[in-house]
Amino acid sequence: MARYQRKDTYHQKAKREGFRSRAAYKLEELQRAHRMLRRGQRVVDLGCWPGGWLQVAARLVGPRGRVVGVDKAALDPPLDLANVIAFQADLEEPSVAKRILGALDGRQADVLLCDAAPKLTGIRATDRAHEERLLEAVEALIPLLLQPGGAMILKILEGPEASAVEKRIRARFDKKKATRPDSSRKGTTERYLVASGYRGPTEPAD
Repeated sequence: MARYQRKDTYHQKAKREGFRSRAAYKLEELQRAHRMLRRGQRVVDLGCWPGGWLQVAARLVGPRGRVVGVDKAALDPPLDLANVIAFQADLEEPSVAKRILGALDGRQADVLLCDAAPKLTGIRATDRAHEERLLEAVEALIPLLLQPGGAMILKILEGPEASAVEKRIRARFDKKKATRPDSSRKGTTERYLVASGYRGPTEPAD
């Protein structure tokens, strides 16, 4: 996953306020605009390192909710939050969905979050291929992890390959909108798909 350590205003603010990353403010901004996370929900954070989104989600779902995070990189140090479970795994591992569901006591999530991005090489074709592969891994996990009627917030980097996967994912939800938070880094190509009303693991409507 990409690991930015940009020391801008949001980076400094995150350091002062105890967040693991500046990305925490993107989720807070998306939450203010769309109200996707609520008390008592079950939430999965795909590509959770370094933990900023886990921190925000844990606060929003409260002590009766649960947040499960997974990433190739381990959280160091681990988050000491009673309603968070995080473990180290590749999203393409065949067993990852089973492990996530186990952490949710066998129940599917109300909300899927994904702020993950591939580690960029600077070679456009390579980076686009890596982004496509990441999104395809997330796409494959949606019917396994998300309950019908559920919601999703997914980061997408601009590119024709990513757009093709995004189109397929969008077709699985009743409501969807692409947005870019003000707290995103200047010059970034990222945007966020905010979707709700998951139709379940069936063929999308025409």
